[in-house]
Order: sequence, then structure tokens, then C-alpha cells
Amino acid sequence: MTPLLQVFDMATSLKFYCDVLGFQIVTTDSNTTAPNHNWVWLRLNGTDMMLNTAYEYDKRPLSPDPRRVASHRDTALYFGAPDVDAVYAHLRAKGIDLKEPKVAPYGMKQLYLRDPDGFELCFQWEANR
Repeated sequence: MTPLLQVFDMATSLKFYCDVLGFQIVTTDSNTTAPNHNWVWLRLNGTDMMLNTAYEYDKRPLSPDPRRVASHRDTALYFGAPDVDAVYAHLRAKGIDLKEPKVAPYGMKQLYLRDPDGFELCFQWEANR
């Protein structure tokens, strides 16, 4: 499965997903140039995801619609991360302010953060492994 997220500003999202998280661009739409793509396919350690702009660049409002962004809180992506503490250290080194990983009551060590559009991301692994 490859999820597709609608993003407000592709350049901002690519900076976050590629420069901070380490995703690589697999391919993009053919009718735009970096970083102003309308669609991008990304990959990190065998995990694929796609980003698509919520608005064409010539039709994008000056700021995100708060009602649209509010609905992003209903979406969470969980990534398998055998070393959650290393992910935490990496993100802190990239300047991301986030809480330390915690072990959930069901035994998963989890690190939560939000992307620039408000989508929740969780890096997790079974705590007793």
C-alpha cells in the first residue's frame, strides 16, 4: 500500500520528508519542476508514500484552510522503526522539537510528531525486542 497525502505547499513538504526524515524522490509529475511539483512519489527503507498538492500553484490560497487542516488530525501514518531512540536523536539533530519516545500500554515504543500539514506520524517498534 502507498498512501497519498494532500499537502498545502509541496516545497515545504519535500523539505520535511526528504531533508528531515530522509525520504528519496522516486518520481514526480512530468509537467513541473522542483520543488514546485504537484505530485511526488517518495521512498524510505522500502516504505513508499505519495504527496499531492491540495491546490494547483496558480490557484493556491495564501494560507491553508483551517477546516481542511483540522481534518488531518484524523490521519496517522505508522512507520516500523527498529531503533526508535535513533529516530528521536536524528530528528532532534535536524532541529525538530518533539517529546521523547514512550512505551504504550500495549508494548510498542512510539515517537509521535506532525508533518507541516498536521498529519500525525508515528515511528514505533515492539519495546521488548
